[in-house]
Amino acid sequence: MNIVTGAMGSLIPKLGELLVEEYKLHKRVKKDVEFLRKELESMHAALIKVGEVPREQLDRQVKLWADEVRDLSYNMEDVVDKFLVRVDGDGIQQPHDNSGRFKELKNKMIGLFKKGKNHHRIADAVKEIKEQLQEVAARRDRNKVVVPNPTEPITIDPCLRALYAEARELVGIYGKRDQELMRLLSMEGDDASNKRLKKVSIVGFGGLGKTTLASAVYEKIKGDFDCRAFVPVGQNPDMKKVLRDILIDLGNSHSDLAILDANQLIKKIHEFLENKRYLVIIDDIWDEKLWEGINFAFSNKNSLGSRLITTTRNFDVSKSCCLSADDSIYKMKPLSTDDSRRLFHKRIFPDASGCPSEFQQVSEDILKKCGGVPLAIITIASALASDQQVKPKHEWDILLQSLGSGVTTDNSLVEMRRVLSLSYYNLPSHLKTCLLYLCIYPEDSTIDKDRLIWKWVAEGFVHHGDQGTSLLLVGLNYFNQLINRSMIQPIYDDFGQVHACRVHDMVLDLICNLSHEAKFVNVLDGTRDSMSLQGNVRRLSLQDRNKDHQGTPLRNFTGISRVRSITIFPPAVSIMPALSRFEVLRVLDMSNCNLGESSSLQPNLKGVGHLIHLRYLGLSGTGISKLPAEIGTLQFLEVLDLGYNHELDELPSTVCNLRRLICLNVLNNKVVPTPGVLQNLTSIEVLRGILVSLNIIAQELGNLARLRQLRIRFKDDSLDLYEGFVKSLCNLRHVERLRIDRNSGETSFELMDLLGEHWVPPVHLHEFVSWMPSQLSALRGWIKRDPSHLSNLSKLILTAVKEVQQEDVEIIGGLLSLRRLWIASTHQTSRLLVIRADGFRCMLDFELVCGSAAQIMFESGALPRAERVEFSLGVRVAKEDGNCGFDLGLQGNLLSLRRRVSVYVFCGGARVGEAKEAEAAVRRALEAHPNHPPIEIYMFPIPHILEGAQDDDLM
Repeated sequence: MNIVTGAMGSLIPKLGELLVEEYKLHKRVKKDVEFLRKELESMHAALIKVGEVPREQLDRQVKLWADEVRDLSYNMEDVVDKFLVRVDGDGIQQPHDNSGRFKELKNKMIGLFKKGKNHHRIADAVKEIKEQLQEVAARRDRNKVVVPNPTEPITIDPCLRALYAEARELVGIYGKRDQELMRLLSMEGDDASNKRLKKVSIVGFGGLGKTTLASAVYEKIKGDFDCRAFVPVGQNPDMKKVLRDILIDLGNSHSDLAILDANQLIKKIHEFLENKRYLVIIDDIWDEKLWEGINFAFSNKNSLGSRLITTTRNFDVSKSCCLSADDSIYKMKPLSTDDSRRLFHKRIFPDASGCPSEFQQVSEDILKKCGGVPLAIITIASALASDQQVKPKHEWDILLQSLGSGVTTDNSLVEMRRVLSLSYYNLPSHLKTCLLYLCIYPEDSTIDKDRLIWKWVAEGFVHHGDQGTSLLLVGLNYFNQLINRSMIQPIYDDFGQVHACRVHDMVLDLICNLSHEAKFVNVLDGTRDSMSLQGNVRRLSLQDRNKDHQGTPLRNFTGISRVRSITIFPPAVSIMPALSRFEVLRVLDMSNCNLGESSSLQPNLKGVGHLIHLRYLGLSGTGISKLPAEIGTLQFLEVLDLGYNHELDELPSTVCNLRRLICLNVLNNKVVPTPGVLQNLTSIEVLRGILVSLNIIAQELGNLARLRQLRIRFKDDSLDLYEGFVKSLCNLRHVERLRIDRNSGETSFELMDLLGEHWVPPVHLHEFVSWMPSQLSALRGWIKRDPSHLSNLSKLILTAVKEVQQEDVEIIGGLLSLRRLWIASTHQTSRLLVIRADGFRCMLDFELVCGSAAQIMFESGALPRAERVEFSLGVRVAKEDGNCGFDLGLQGNLLSLRRRVSVYVFCGGARVGEAKEAEAAVRRALEAHPNHPPIEIYMFPIPHILEGAQDDDLM
């Protein structure tokens, strides 16, 4: 589906299926359907070409024609779907394969077509659509609408991992920028001026890397402060929300913050920071008056060396942020020629060969147009990168000519949008749609990866490549491609895994404008309400940033019956219309809106049963304690996202009717399904957060043959439960992610024993996480028996492991796909574990903690790709085994470290002097690392106990 092709991507296959002989269509109706299908196929091909041309280059008649055809496709699919929901959904087993959906409904459809009333309805609808389509086609011919023929989209390299780290370094984490900003912050010295509150404002236009620089400095110095906060602001912010976010980020998350006004919140901040040395970064301020309000929260009387950093695009705002003689303005400068070249070549030529001679001149010319702006460099380089090859030089020349005068001109913002537009129009049509959809999210949002993909699927943006391919997997591929093309920015969790994304402000500005022109999404954010509800509205995003509900036209909006998708952000839930007004709603996302029993704004969830077209229902974090039984009437529902609702502990029995459900997401680990529910959810692929309390529920899991992700917890430490689960698990041959959470009581090792004896991991297994006590004998057995069964394992987490032996380290190190490892040992007997150079060759995130009974050492060349390492050191064991200098192989080693190094120094049985000596030796080795990764060293017992002990005391 594309923004100008409307619903054609899903409508055309439906029309084709209606033509099969078994449906016994009347000859005239069949002929009309055939006409519609062929006409729409032709228009679909033409409209894809329209979508690949910048909208400002399109003739006005082309735009009008495209809009008309798109609206017609929506209307016709609504007619078809309204007809379908009259069909009883019993027995539907393949709901996500568009090519097979109607074959499965065949018998039911035949029965309905034989009924005169329904037959008459579909015939009239087809006739009406045909007449409208003929009118549009005739108007196109009369006005000689010519569809342009653009160049083909550029394909993109799938690997982009190191680029953002490179950009982060070049923008300022090291080198001159870092030194200059640190000098302005006056972080060194004990004189009185350094003890006063000091403010620094970083100013520069969009894309230069202000946020990147502020974030880099924040990570580097945050450990020197008692508390810290990093709060984005952006355009049209809510002052109270900004103040609340500051308090929450500082560590004050009391429940009463939501009811306080701005003055009360400012007083709270004053009180909280009164005797603390703090570091606060306020990112992306657009308005001087807003800053004046924020500034009241920070007292200049603080003499503990606190620091306040702001970033802004507006020089006048930066001046208002720095009115004191102690304050400084830091003007962002573009990257140097050498740094620009390094960043550009890093994206396109990632190996050591560098830029071939034939591309050197055109590279320099492109870089001149990019003007040293990191965002421009990254997006343009991503448009020229390709999987395992470089794009032909003539495509570089075409792109260079398209860049115009470049971002070095006076009108840099306009030219920056032009650069981003080039990258947008190089996207395939399906990726354009998925990217534009991100304009439903407010500025600076952290957008959860899984939920975004689930919504793409429900909206109909994701289509099968090969028959039988999971739509969720195809959607994940779309997400990764947008990251690879640098159109969205990845957000990593603490373990280096991409769990979310962010849209750069300038990209968001671009897609919001494109979406508005194409009437793709209508955003109600308090700034564009007056024009947001004109024409046919298909998708709504209720943001209501300014919380001014007066005059909001939504309640009086007559076109609400045509809305297919609505996403609501707090507090806009207060202007949500009654659910009964939506006739064709497919996506309803109310995540994090307060729908609990205490909320006076609660929409009537009982009316959710009327939303018979619904594909996605997002209720995560809404405070609900119960689901209405009528949810079972939602025959088309594909995603039920309940997320974190701590009061919810039961699913209604009617959930068993949701035969099309592919994702059930419950993350509080308390929800107990009623017996008989799970066995009917045979289409489900993602099941997260279920509490298994009965053996029959454990056995029902075995019916979920399509399951790819499973996260469960056992209510009791019961052998019957474990045996039933293991038996079911053996039937789940497509499982890719398996997580078993710890139960509430005492746990034995029986589950891992049973898994080791009876379960053979499928070759698709990517992640295995167990928070229950474990033994490595099961893992050892799987690998020795047939290493190929774990050949795709990339993430392994085992907590409370009884013991780790050197053999285990070497066997696990041989898993070629393993990128993240976390093993914690509880009863260690092996005193020395060596991480050898020939193992863990792809490891990015390595964690091995074995308490006080062992020391872990690294051979030269070990962990060549690890970016984050966490390990333990037993001081007494190291001393007793002759390692008096505490040399762990850290010096000149682990050369890819950049994200963090955490060391747990266990001092039990050692003298205080020995403990301090060990801590100093480890710190010296890590501080000498060329990448200067952040360092965390934890001492057990904790440091204040050390300080109170005598040197000859045993700890």
